Amino acid sequence: MSANNPHPIHWLQHAGQRLGLVPSLGGGVAAWQLERAQGALDLWRPWDGRNPDRYSLASFAMVPWSNRISQGGFTQGDVFHRMRVNRIGEPYPIHGDGWLQAWKLEQPAANTLEMTLHSQQFEGNPYAYRALQRFVLRKGGMDQTLSVTHTGAQPLPYGLGQHPWFLRTPATRLHAPVQGVWLSGVDPLPVAHTTAFPPSWDPCDGLNVNGTLVDNAYTGWSGAARITWPEHQLQLEMRVPEIEARKQNDGFCLLYRPAQGPAFCFEPITHPIDAFHVDGQPGLRVLQTGETLTLHTEWRFSNLP
Repeated sequence: MSANNPHPIHWLQHAGQRLGLVPSLGGGVAAWQLERAQGALDLWRPWDGRNPDRYSLASFAMVPWSNRISQGGFTQGDVFHRMRVNRIGEPYPIHGDGWLQAWKLEQPAANTLEMTLHSQQFEGNPYAYRALQRFVLRKGGMDQTLSVTHTGAQPLPYGLGQHPWFLRTPATRLHAPVQGVWLSGVDPLPVAHTTAFPPSWDPCDGLNVNGTLVDNAYTGWSGAARITWPEHQLQLEMRVPEIEARKQNDGFCLLYRPAQGPAFCFEPITHPIDAFHVDGQPGLRVLQTGETLTLHTEWRFSNLP
């Protein structure tokens, strides 16, 4: 990287993998690659090293909530907390505020990178918290942990998510056991929940990641998913052990399948879109001062059978 680049990439090389992080650009990921004889193979769509738009990163963390919040904010107890729009072109605040701030990087072990953030009511929002991202490269994959600890005086609802971008080939498929999906309006906020999937929307038996727009949260997720790239004879498995351990198929995940472009997103999330305004606030966790919420995700790659 150039010495005058304001967002240098910090690299970790271990177990036949290369991981690049960009602490100054929202604590984002620049690249996650497999080292192959024919050259590096990107598991996530790589950042170009220049574009400051966080949506051009390979992945970023969503904290202290994921996706959109409507109605100008939310009410906790008897207090309405106003939330500002935080992305040009978006009518609602989106993906929290951790992705908009600079993080601090440390390397506690030869196979581990960590980034930390202390956020104090960023741009006037009510959240005060400490956050941690931990990346551990292991043989055959990576363990990724995101945690947030509430440091404010008054309890607030929290949520977490990861926002990885996957390169898609013509034959790429997504396999994820789910039970339902939130249908959206044009904005796109959820308007109705259904267990009858629209055509080409069901990932249970292998969804084509090329197709019409999907930007929707799924319910009843088992906590496991698999992406296959037959052109590369490769598959990547994702699991959230906490969801799997409950054995209740009660997790949430989100698919963003744009109609054009080289990549799609499959996001492990702790709550559906605009959960702040859904009855019961599903998936959100109200944290008292000092309490912590954690999302741990395990990624494992292997050759296709």
